[in-house]
Amino acid sequence: MKQSSLLWNYGVVSQTILAAILGVGVSAIATEVDSPQTQASIAVPANPDNETFAPLTPIAQLPNPRGDSSDEIWEQINHYSNETNALDQVTNVSQLRDVSPGDWAYEALRSLVERYGCIAGYPDGTYRGNRAMTRYEFAAGLNACLQQIERLIAGTDGVGEGDLETLQRLIQEFEAELATLGARVDNLEGRVAFLEDNQFSTTTKLSGEVIFGLTGVAAGEDANGDDIDNVTIFGHRTRLELNTSFTGEDVLRTRLQAEGLGSLTEQTITPEGDLFFAGATDSDVVIDALLYDFPLGENTRVVIDANAGASDDFASTVNPFLDGDGGSGALSRFGTRHPIYYYLDGAGIGINHAFGDKLELSAGYLASEAADPGDDTGIFNGPYGALAQILFKPSDRLNIGLTYIHAYNRDTDTGSRRSNFRSFTEDLIGNAVPTSSNSYGVELSWRLSDRFALGGWVGYTQTTTLSTLDGQIDRGDLDIWNWAVSLAFPDLGKEGSVAGILVGMEPKVTDSSVNIGGIDIEDEDTSLHIEAFYQYQLTDNIAITPGIIWLTAPDHDSDNEDIVIGAIRTTFSF
Repeated sequence: MKQSSLLWNYGVVSQTILAAILGVGVSAIATEVDSPQTQASIAVPANPDNETFAPLTPIAQLPNPRGDSSDEIWEQINHYSNETNALDQVTNVSQLRDVSPGDWAYEALRSLVERYGCIAGYPDGTYRGNRAMTRYEFAAGLNACLQQIERLIAGTDGVGEGDLETLQRLIQEFEAELATLGARVDNLEGRVAFLEDNQFSTTTKLSGEVIFGLTGVAAGEDANGDDIDNVTIFGHRTRLELNTSFTGEDVLRTRLQAEGLGSLTEQTITPEGDLFFAGATDSDVVIDALLYDFPLGENTRVVIDANAGASDDFASTVNPFLDGDGGSGALSRFGTRHPIYYYLDGAGIGINHAFGDKLELSAGYLASEAADPGDDTGIFNGPYGALAQILFKPSDRLNIGLTYIHAYNRDTDTGSRRSNFRSFTEDLIGNAVPTSSNSYGVELSWRLSDRFALGGWVGYTQTTTLSTLDGQIDRGDLDIWNWAVSLAFPDLGKEGSVAGILVGMEPKVTDSSVNIGGIDIEDEDTSLHIEAFYQYQLTDNIAITPGIIWLTAPDHDSDNEDIVIGAIRTTFSF
């Protein structure tokens, strides 16, 4: 065979091996490349039928957007070559246990392994074909295959002429595709370099949510029996969230929040029907949620809340379609989640442990005045809530929760005024009576089909007064009940949209042994909370949710005319 033909064959095979490596990925190949003095450029004949050689561009003259010197490039290639030298050489593709005959690149891998012997596997017997590679790794792998081809051509068992003709034909057939692929790789590399140079942080992701809320009371009387002024209000709740990960499995979450939409309680004089995303009106920016979430073993997660922690930080509220923390799902505080979860708020710790796929245990403790060094405050002396919950998951579509919560000096800010006994006594006699409570709840979420889900809960709370306030109040207990049934219609009208209907009874004092100056503490009547909304997903980042809340016998008092609240929530997420 003439020298020109030999070199031509070498050039053809080199290009073919390049195409093969691009097709299957080079995650573990190589022998150490020669020095840059001997490998900086290679000349091949421009045509197999003549002796005219077209020299390849030396590495030092190649376009280099990163600004690396040729010596640095060779050092990188040698680094990856040396790194892959430690891998296990394979002689049969069957030795790679994560490669199967059904894989799309199986035949190409088999050829590279069994015919050319320039593929190595990881020590654990895997190939890891889906792993991304750098251009230096690619160069090291290509060099290994080229050296192997040199040996094959130089030896007696060289590459057959028929094989070379086949390879040449393949190269010509896919020439356009290879050129396009090369351009795309260069483009992607440029975009990645730009992102690396302009990214906010290598460890932190920024996300945000802005709610525009338009709401008002359309009709009804307040808890004192007076007509409610029909005042329409418009405002916002804005959140910026920084999620930082140090290991890839942990999260340090810092959330900034500003509220600019007042609570309707000022008009209705009852916590019933209050919107979840309403609150302050000053638009002051504050640190809201501040927590660190990290794994402890394979099945346990620990959450440390430093500020504004909530039960849903570490425990499921078993209400996936209605609990969107105000930004999605239900509009009201009551409709978002079982009211007993609101007994937990502040700073503390939570733990979630999974016993396989069917059972989950959550436990946590949060103190609402943990940072206050004053009297009757702090982590253990001030108001707190402690939760224990077992979540049964018989299937992906059915979740059942059993929840117990013990709380001290806490209200839920839902239901009647009497059910929030501390704030009730503070409004009535000027002092909030110390209380402790034990709450028990059962929650259910059952997705009967892709387009329909049934949910709900029932809860009982026993609140005990711990002081008479110098004889102003009797010591005793209050029995408080609440329940709800919800229907959700996911993807109604458009993928990502959801419609919801909820009917329930917000917390009501059904029995009481407490008396304040002859005032009956029990709620004599029953108020129903009826809520309907439709969350339309306008785009991936914008959702519009009109809804209505109807309260019969407000504050569990049939003497009050029904309250009707309308709201339109627009949520921007990014």
